[in-house]
Amino acid sequence: MGTEAELVANGAGVEANALSPSPQGEGLTFPVVARLELDELLTQLVERAQDVLATQGRLRGLLAASRAIATDLRLPVLLRQVVEAACELLGARYGALGVIAPDRTLEEFIHVGMDPKDVERIGHLPTGHGVLGLLIDDPRPRRLDDISREPSAYGFPPGHPPMRTFLGVPITVRGEVFGNLYLTEKRGGAAFTAEDEELALALAASAGVAIENARLFHEAQQRHRWMSASAEVTRQIMAEADGALGSVVQRLCTVADAQFVSVALREEDPGNVRVAAVAGVDTAGRIGQRIPLEGTLTGRVMAEQQPLRVQDARLDSLPEERGAETGSLIVLPLVAGADHVSGVLLVGRNRAERPFSDADLASAAGFAGNVAITLELARVKADRERLVVLADRGRIARDLHDHVIQRMFAVALGLQDVAQYERPANAERLNQYVDDLDVTIKDIRRSIFELRSSGEPKEQRRLHTEIDRIAEDVRPALGFTPTIRYSGPLETVVGDELAAHVIAVAREALTNAARHSQARSVELRLGVAGDAVVVDVIDDGVGIGSADRRSGLANLRSRAEQLGGSFSLTTPAGGGTHLHWAAPL
Repeated sequence: MGTEAELVANGAGVEANALSPSPQGEGLTFPVVARLELDELLTQLVERAQDVLATQGRLRGLLAASRAIATDLRLPVLLRQVVEAACELLGARYGALGVIAPDRTLEEFIHVGMDPKDVERIGHLPTGHGVLGLLIDDPRPRRLDDISREPSAYGFPPGHPPMRTFLGVPITVRGEVFGNLYLTEKRGGAAFTAEDEELALALAASAGVAIENARLFHEAQQRHRWMSASAEVTRQIMAEADGALGSVVQRLCTVADAQFVSVALREEDPGNVRVAAVAGVDTAGRIGQRIPLEGTLTGRVMAEQQPLRVQDARLDSLPEERGAETGSLIVLPLVAGADHVSGVLLVGRNRAERPFSDADLASAAGFAGNVAITLELARVKADRERLVVLADRGRIARDLHDHVIQRMFAVALGLQDVAQYERPANAERLNQYVDDLDVTIKDIRRSIFELRSSGEPKEQRRLHTEIDRIAEDVRPALGFTPTIRYSGPLETVVGDELAAHVIAVAREALTNAARHSQARSVELRLGVAGDAVVVDVIDDGVGIGSADRRSGLANLRSRAEQLGGSFSLTTPAGGGTHLHWAAPL
């Protein structure tokens, strides 16, 4: 054994030999094994660095995609941005987002990447069968290397571009599946990877949050629209503007995105409601139509006092309750109190449009409740104003009767008394004044009756209105306006059926006088005498005349006999014709 110094020297020599240049003059060398290990480590380091860069790039892409889908709160725009961002992030040529309907089909299908000509050739969009239906039935991510080899595949319709690779992930909103994101044909022909799936799930989670925000924004906008519409129709109804109900249905047509809106109100017939206003398409001739309550959606809603929504109105409703193309229909009761339903609102969308949702039903029901209360308030306001007017008219009528008529009657008596002591010429003039005062007193009494009845609703003043209209109609044929005199409480004691007969008699009598009498004056007297209504038409014309004229009066005699009344046609001493018609009350 050598000394320690020798060992050190020997070791140094070995190390020097290992690091010394080779005989051929080459540089430093390493053992072959060590060199291979170093190359492998460098290669792995480069690959890891490339993976880190790729991952960082994808993360930046995911962040950019998340920012892109959060830039717009309009739901249709947002859904398209989600699909475009997914295609960009994952390198897919085609992308789509299917929104799931309550019946587990796709109610909306937003797609990108396809040529418009291809879309036109394909025609109808997918509804959620085949591969697309896998995620609807089982909402878990799906990756396929070749769609055509999937057992559940239906195949592509004619004109559809070829697709092989597939990635699908669900989009959830508040724990419920809103829809599915579909990606096909990754660029380069490669299959989608597990990393692609993770990125798609992350993007779907961001999309779910954005969709929920868009939904909340949309609901807030809709609530604002409904509140604005309610306030507007309230002002119109309370202001008693002309066509207030027409404005209600027009406004509802706009705010509900509907193509048919109708309002039907109760009438005297308890078995029907009558269409009072309508808006949208297919509205001609609908106003005034009656909708029976027995066995109809309208009757059901009014009985239950609960709004109703149907998906296909053709199966459940009458033609009077919907438009020709109506699919989804909402029927809303106008409930103004616990036991008072004044009518219904019918709101329809065409079959090609999006059906009404539960949110639409709730908003429309609130609108209908506001309309019902406003209509009731307007009715109460009108009744109160009518009572005020009636009170004023009653006071005026009493003053006319108790003061004016009595004074005029006293003046007439005084003139008659003075006439006894005057010369015959003056007496005749005074008696003429007395006759004029008598006519004036009768006119005032007629005005008193009109004052007492004019505060009633128009439909209750039908008799006076119709007789005055007939007088105006025959004026051109007569050459003057016939005198009309009323007496007694006609509007109070004459019912609708008897009023219809009286109106027909007055029209026939005045029309005959205009055609045949050649009169210079015609007077119609309509009043209540005892327990009968009496119509007298007196003219100063040529008299009864030939049988041709008599034949036109046969209907008047028949009406009187039908009601148990009387009819006569005579010639007064001074000439002309006196038609008398009476019927019991």
